[in-house]
Amino acid sequence: MKPARIPRSFTPPDHWAELPWGEYYRESLERQLQPWLAKMFGFHLLKIGHLSAEIDTSECAIAHQVNVATSGEQLQVRASPLALPFAAKSVDACLLAHVLPWCQDPHRLLREADRVLIDDGWLILSGFNPVSLLGAGKVLPGLRRLAPYHCRMFTLMRQLDWLSLLNFEVLHQARFQVLPWHRQGGRLLSTHLPALGTVQMIVARKRTIPLTLNPMKKHKEKTQLRPAVGATRQYRKPVKALLPQEDNPRPPE
Repeated sequence: MKPARIPRSFTPPDHWAELPWGEYYRESLERQLQPWLAKMFGFHLLKIGHLSAEIDTSECAIAHQVNVATSGEQLQVRASPLALPFAAKSVDACLLAHVLPWCQDPHRLLREADRVLIDDGWLILSGFNPVSLLGAGKVLPGLRRLAPYHCRMFTLMRQLDWLSLLNFEVLHQARFQVLPWHRQGGRLLSTHLPALGTVQMIVARKRTIPLTLNPMKKHKEKTQLRPAVGATRQYRKPVKALLPQEDNPRPPE
């Protein structure tokens, strides 16, 4: 298995339209996200990356939505996803739409998202499935340098392992868009062969288990019970001594 952290950097696309069939990926991802956006509540939604900024999240109840990227259009904050300029536990939800494929250090990216998320905050990840028709294109030498084949594709199980180390609870995982060149992605194939989906998505929530004791709670001292005197003794009824019987008792007169 190749290491997740690599020394060289990638140049992510600024728009979905720059990718072959990129608009199809965006539409299919929005359809999968729609039922989950209605369940999110809070004050701040952080959309990290160029592609995340173009995802339609109008169905989400979180009104304040901030787009963060190093450069591009429709941004409110210009910053690196590996060093977010936000306080710890200040964001209710984070959307990372196809950010991991072009990230130099995925572990650091997930730790940074975990830092800014509040307890029980939402995390949405999406990327390309290496076990798909699109992933098979990485085997061809002529396509390795072209987008999106030059990006990194992590398996779903590997991403789930990263989230488990950060104590995230995975609520939903899906793979869809089996046919990359089709707008609907091949609904019949996506229904019966979801493992070959080109796009994969994970919806998780940050879970925090308190490891420190409550200082307001006082520990009650255990009172030692005094053993009751004679409680274990058994009362025995005294037995009268038997008198020796005479060998030849006298007959009654």
